[in-house]
Amino acid sequence: MGAEIKTDTPLIEPLDSTDPKKQFYNLSKLGDPRYDRLPFSIRVLLESAVRNCDGFLVKCSDVESILNWKQTQTQTVEVPFRPARVILQDFTGVPAVVDFAAMRDAVMKLGGDPEKINPVCPADLVIDHSIQVDFNRKSDSLQKNQDLEFDRNKERFQFLKWGSKAFRNMRIIPPGSGIVHQVNLEYLARVVFNYDGYFYPDSLVGTDSHTTMIDGLGVLGWGVGGIEAEAVMLGQPISMVLPEVVGYKLSGTPDKFITSTDIVLTVTKHLRQVGVVGKFVEFFGPGVAQLSIADRATIANMCPEYGATAAFFPVDNVSIQYLKQTGGCHAQLAYITKYLKAVAMFRDYNDVSQDPDYTRVVELDLSTVVPCCSGPKRPQDRIAVSDMKTDFETCLGAKVGFKGFQVALERHSTGVPFQFDGKEYTLSHGSVVIAAITSCTNTSNPSVMLGAGLLAKKAIECGLSVKPYIKTSLSPGSGVVTTYLKESGVMDYLYQLGFEVVGYGCMTCIGNSGPLPEPVVNAITQGDLVAAGVLSGNRNFEGRVHPNTRANYLASPPLVIAYAIAGTVRIDFEKEPVAINSEGKEIFLRDIWPTREEIQAVERTFVIPSMFKEVYEKIEKVNERWNSLVAPSDKLYTWDPKSTYIKSPPFFDGLLKPPKSIHDAYVLLNFGDSVTTDHISPAGNIARNSSAARYLTNRGLSPRDYNSYGSRRGNDDVMARGTFANIRLFNKFLNKQAPQTIHLPTGETLDVFDAAERYQQSGVPLLVLAGKEYGSGSSRDWAAKGPFLLGIKAVVAESYERIHRSNLVGMGVIPLEYLEGDTADSLGLTGRERYTIIIPEQLTPRMIVDVKLDTGKTFQVRMRFDTDVELAYFRHGGILNYMIRKMSEN
Repeated sequence: MGAEIKTDTPLIEPLDSTDPKKQFYNLSKLGDPRYDRLPFSIRVLLESAVRNCDGFLVKCSDVESILNWKQTQTQTVEVPFRPARVILQDFTGVPAVVDFAAMRDAVMKLGGDPEKINPVCPADLVIDHSIQVDFNRKSDSLQKNQDLEFDRNKERFQFLKWGSKAFRNMRIIPPGSGIVHQVNLEYLARVVFNYDGYFYPDSLVGTDSHTTMIDGLGVLGWGVGGIEAEAVMLGQPISMVLPEVVGYKLSGTPDKFITSTDIVLTVTKHLRQVGVVGKFVEFFGPGVAQLSIADRATIANMCPEYGATAAFFPVDNVSIQYLKQTGGCHAQLAYITKYLKAVAMFRDYNDVSQDPDYTRVVELDLSTVVPCCSGPKRPQDRIAVSDMKTDFETCLGAKVGFKGFQVALERHSTGVPFQFDGKEYTLSHGSVVIAAITSCTNTSNPSVMLGAGLLAKKAIECGLSVKPYIKTSLSPGSGVVTTYLKESGVMDYLYQLGFEVVGYGCMTCIGNSGPLPEPVVNAITQGDLVAAGVLSGNRNFEGRVHPNTRANYLASPPLVIAYAIAGTVRIDFEKEPVAINSEGKEIFLRDIWPTREEIQAVERTFVIPSMFKEVYEKIEKVNERWNSLVAPSDKLYTWDPKSTYIKSPPFFDGLLKPPKSIHDAYVLLNFGDSVTTDHISPAGNIARNSSAARYLTNRGLSPRDYNSYGSRRGNDDVMARGTFANIRLFNKFLNKQAPQTIHLPTGETLDVFDAAERYQQSGVPLLVLAGKEYGSGSSRDWAAKGPFLLGIKAVVAESYERIHRSNLVGMGVIPLEYLEGDTADSLGLTGRERYTIIIPEQLTPRMIVDVKLDTGKTFQVRMRFDTDVELAYFRHGGILNYMIRKMSEN
């Protein structure tokens, strides 16, 4: 623990007089009236600063800055934050462990002690991103998918098992256990740490943008880049700008047919309109007290989709009841409650006297929420279910964009017949071909999962079914879900509609949707159809869910089933029947939709503490294949030069080279708005005609062994070739969607990697031009590592997603931002110019620099190094190089 800050009154005291060795920092004893006016989320930052105040990494002035939060709203104030723990998933965890292994090698080469590269901050890694929906609608789909997951990823899993032995303070949750954020919510969360003789708030950062889900339980957490998380694991505090906090007041009572998914999609659209990028959102008001922890977690989960850093629900009695329900013991619940009340972090949402100061307040009346979906290409584009049919048909003919496919009017009614299992069916625009109950966003919530089960029961009883060619799947976030679906008797009905359990992991939500039936793909291709996917996930960006579903809609689990039964999104459920049964009777959605009261009655009976206890007591031992996996035990990893999964990365080759100015750079890619991390570094399947596929083929692999980009993030050769390999990439140079660009010196159209390789062979630096929200979407360190390996020295954009900007800084790639009012278009930039950017010797945060073109034109941009710490990382060539030097010197 850090030294006590200087105050007139000692802050450390025992929580219980009967046990003087268990102490805490009593912030109430600061005697500062500003403390009681701070948002609850800022109080967590303050406690961390007080507890870790050592006069070096965390200073007394930092404590004062946080206390003075209200007066700093118009300023940029940098503060350090040391979270209590780190959480990772395997797509981002494998490259983190690869980096740690390579850092040990680098420290040894510099004459240091390689074992200094070791997590000092507790880290949990949950393997949940590797399983794919290869099999569905079969009684043994789960076992087959899990077997295939192990066969494909055995080498990665062996490497992770080595990491769990080689590095202290790192726990691995084996595959088949559940989705990282749901496991975090139900099992890993402490709410209050009881460690090393001290009580303090649980807090964390994670290498997945949806880490914010834990905010719903009152644990402050958010997503960071894998690179930044590695520094935290090595003991570095996060350097952050003290955020504005938007108070989001909930009032009113939701209609009995409304789900938490409807609420979160409404909140997402609202907060996108409000503008909360880079800010904390803190929920308050009497409406919060009506929401379960699962409902709050659903809202917090989609925090990245509305752009905030965190979406915090302070702990209240509902939180304590949830901990009790999920197996928390009496003694644990007692000290959590006592501690949080002692430091004024326990909330009563009906007590207005507890309402703190906020930067601004916005409000939502829950009674105004209507059933809705979001899509067809972005999670913030909410549509009322009653408007889905007209909205899709409008999008069909609209100009290509977030709400447009530009299909000619005469083709809107195109139908393509095809044969499947001996019967003829017809696909048309809007036909549903994927229907997936997936993702931690919703599978963590018993109300919507049981709602889906009850809807399935009523649908079967009415004689309804789902067409066999539709790829249906159910991928729960933990084994608890399967248990209560079975115990409540609804699992059989889900199974009869095709929604059997296919695996425990992110699956369709991350793009691991597996192949569609070949006749379906052929019909889509033949008719150039805008086919639809409907999923209970949190992301629906172009090319993410499946290459053949151009329209993808986020919906609650019950609505996923409803659209699967209907077979199309071109339906108005209020006026048209969801289907006609075998007796010729029209069945409307209202006939089979369960009420909130029906769902809650089942939930009270069947979601019980013993289920959580039984599942999680054996979580680290239940996977026999993981238990029998043999892994090396050496402290330094022995790299296999033949491996196509695990490879020592080249990030530390230029360890002692200072950063240089950029002279006569070419633009590799010229983008518009909302280029996502899925565009930059896709996670899904490796296309057979891609640069990565050619590399793997040359290494002796056949297409069935390619696996996904996400699974190969431990190999930089594959990932560099996969950078900008998304088939939905829209590059202004080409004016069409393709993972290609123009090699400007020759005018040739090449795959992006091939063009970049040519530039690098000529020793030419590269830039990327972009519009607004560059790097939005999933937290993905390879979206920064990949461009770095392609030779991209800087990105010039109108704005950045928070985590991606941080990742670029972490890799030594300069994030440049146009000045207010400037864009590529307003400045007349075509991207065909050559760019020179002189990096001054004396750098300051957010400084303005000149960009000179070979045309003679000059304009100014802001360097988005936002803090002095980020500048220090840049001077060392990135955060990992900075840490290596630091570890080598100590």
